[in-house]
Amino acid sequence: MGKAQLLLLPFAWLYGVLLRIRHWLYDQGLLKSQRPSVPSIVVGNLSFGGTGKTPHVELVINCLDGIAPLATLSRGYGRNGLGTLKVEASDTAHAVGDEPLQLKRKHPDVHVYVGADRVKALAEMTTRIPDLKAVVLDDAFQHRRLNAGLNILLTTWTKPWFKDHLVPAGTLRDVTPQARRAQAVIVTKCPGPPSADAQAVWRRKLGLQGQQQLYFSAFEYAEPGALQPDGSMGEALSLAGTSVLLLTGIADPAPLLEHVRKRSPEVAHLPFPDHHEFTAGDLQKAAARMATFAAAQKMLVTTEKDAMRLLPHLRTGPLATIPIAVIGVRAVILNEPERFKQLLIDHVGTH
Repeated sequence: MGKAQLLLLPFAWLYGVLLRIRHWLYDQGLLKSQRPSVPSIVVGNLSFGGTGKTPHVELVINCLDGIAPLATLSRGYGRNGLGTLKVEASDTAHAVGDEPLQLKRKHPDVHVYVGADRVKALAEMTTRIPDLKAVVLDDAFQHRRLNAGLNILLTTWTKPWFKDHLVPAGTLRDVTPQARRAQAVIVTKCPGPPSADAQAVWRRKLGLQGQQQLYFSAFEYAEPGALQPDGSMGEALSLAGTSVLLLTGIADPAPLLEHVRKRSPEVAHLPFPDHHEFTAGDLQKAAARMATFAAAQKMLVTTEKDAMRLLPHLRTGPLATIPIAVIGVRAVILNEPERFKQLLIDHVGTH
């Protein structure tokens, strides 16, 4: 631990005390939680981003394929507003958030909603969507007012919660004993399937109870697809022999950067903060970098999430004449994927 972290630890401890008081009030029933009438599945984490929640929300959606109507709910981080709103494919990231817009464009049959008050939003959704079978909530584990039926908690292979600290000394926003509320824990961004012995070690270090299921997942990246002005994906493109300027506005670009470096002879990275709303200056910076960083054949590559925020700038402006490709990502369960799928189906089926 660095010196700066040591200086911040007292503030983290104070924050931890406040969190524990809050949780005690909920545990004692002094603050009330509400169980939704519709099956609810939360994909959350204890930290501030970077665990891969959106790909795992898509994983849950894919596991529930054939169950309809199905809906998702998230806050819609970065959007303009806090109220409950149904997301349409024609919306902008500024209006509904980049991740909800991405989900709607990839899963048009799913009802995608955003709302800061998860309890209120769920109540409105059950009224608006007749015979709703289930709602998948992106990032609602910390909302104790919502007593979800199934909690899936994510942590990463490289920085699990037992190696982290509460903010401001670390990236955790909740105390680690709260992990016991999850029915399943997924260690994400794994380099490969861990052995049975390694899984047992992880269970011990994560402090899991006997009934809690433990899974390990990895990212699989699709071939880059040419981004069209309407947001659709064109033909698949190869990175072989092509220099890449990787533009990202995500919490943890390291795995994607490593993936691209294995496939391109020359890679430059232009990082922005998570959910960054690109300005004219940002786009000019990207265009200038594209003009100078490599002499050979080159391409600007970004993520699906960042593409949602770039769409308004593709028809005019500095990026209008620059070839842009998008790399899609999906999460896959490395151990017992059928058991994970059955966990979801059984939860929805009990209702």
